[in-house]
Amino acid sequence: MDITLWQFRYSPYNEKARWALDFKRLPHRRVDLMPGPHAGRVRKLSGQTSTPVVTIDGRPVAGSAAILAELDRLAPEPPLATADAEVRDIERRFDDDWGPRIRRKVLALLLEDYGYFTRVFAEGQSLAQRMIYRAVLPLAAGMVRRGNGIVGPESIADGQAALEEALDFVAERSRATGYLVGEGFTAADLTAASMLAMAVDPPDSTMARPQPMAKSFGAWVASSQAHPGAAWVRAIYARHRAG
Repeated sequence: MDITLWQFRYSPYNEKARWALDFKRLPHRRVDLMPGPHAGRVRKLSGQTSTPVVTIDGRPVAGSAAILAELDRLAPEPPLATADAEVRDIERRFDDDWGPRIRRKVLALLLEDYGYFTRVFAEGQSLAQRMIYRAVLPLAAGMVRRGNGIVGPESIADGQAALEEALDFVAERSRATGYLVGEGFTAADLTAASMLAMAVDPPDSTMARPQPMAKSFGAWVASSQAHPGAAWVRAIYARHRAG
């Protein structure tokens, strides 16, 4: 199979796709895109503008949940149990509820420092592209906020509440076996750990942010590290995340 992943470097949804490809040891190429300028290219590929998109022998599959299910179909071993109802339910809770809410908090903090925002989202691009991205960011910041539901202090506070709910959930749910469903690693664990990596920033991973972090963002990341849910994220990354 000829597989290409069209991705944002620091998006948890894109991390889900990367992780699944690595977990199944599927050779692939990764194309890093910058949020905003990505839209035309992704629309041409898939008829919509969200990432991740995977092309498999030229055929596009868009959306992290669809990608995980398709990879489970094409490469059943090792399995991610994407057809299991309990696994799907947890994946949806993180994809559709906790993930977007936590992302509001993350983006609000990152937008406090345009230089660091550029380092995060334009990493790997040419110097000229990074300079242009930084220059237009003050004009685009309002669009980023509106597009992600950041409409005031309440929406940012709700992002913090979502993080605490999700950390409590994984800590309690994994207490018996170390996993969220049954006794082994599934798409539920992969999804939860990817989403929570926005706040936990597991070391030596593809979600580890550029160092040094912006002051307010770094302080926020540090504030969650002692939570048992954060320890679970780090353990899942250490145990199951390669590449």
